[in-house]
Amino acid sequence: MAFTAVTRRVATVGAGALALALGLAFPAFAHVSIQPGTATQGGWTKIAFRVPNERDNASTSKIEVEFPTDHPLPFVSVRPVQGWDVKVTRGELPAPVVNDDGDKVTESVLKITWSGGKINPGEFQEFEASLGPLPKSVDQLQFPTVQTYTNGEVVKWADAPKADGSEADHPVPVLKLVAPAEGEGDQHGAASPSPSVAAVAADAESPAAEDASDGTARLLAGIGIAVGVAGAAVGVAGLRRSRS
Repeated sequence: MAFTAVTRRVATVGAGALALALGLAFPAFAHVSIQPGTATQGGWTKIAFRVPNERDNASTSKIEVEFPTDHPLPFVSVRPVQGWDVKVTRGELPAPVVNDDGDKVTESVLKITWSGGKINPGEFQEFEASLGPLPKSVDQLQFPTVQTYTNGEVVKWADAPKADGSEADHPVPVLKLVAPAEGEGDQHGAASPSPSVAAVAADAESPAAEDASDGTARLLAGIGIAVGVAGAAVGVAGLRRSRS
């Protein structure tokens, strides 16, 4: 009888610990973000806008990503996503900008819109783009994003970080820029994408998706270990009390 009671207690505590761990972990994934979140100043990069569906009664049907106009990115190519239509919008900048080479830039990529597909409840999708050249004079670029659901709800991910350093309710996706490593140069080699707005062929497997899957597996494994340790500790304590 005592052993049964202890077993039930361990199961209850373990379930509570798992629920708490999941509750703390998954909100961190529930924001539109850029993966990877860091690139090299002056170079080219491939990024993925990771979009989770945060609603259990609607699907995400459209994503609009605004590009910076104070530090424009003139050359952008996108990876096709099965089931989604993509539109790259170019246009005139609000005001001319002098780039790092001293040239005056008057137009650039203003927005990318993905539509026609669905991100169902409990799922996420990554939308990839290759872009550059990145500016050399700033340490980050912001990409305000609008997420539209099938029930008509619109969520704007455009909040700047709070003054106290805490996360905003709807943080703007940010790409951090770091100085190139010694000898790295501007990365303007053969690997640089062609200076045009075009769709690029999809790989058989998306590296960004593989990274996401691997990260999720590690998270769940860590949660399992933590729950197991907590449950074992409670079980030992219960057995000692029952014996005494």
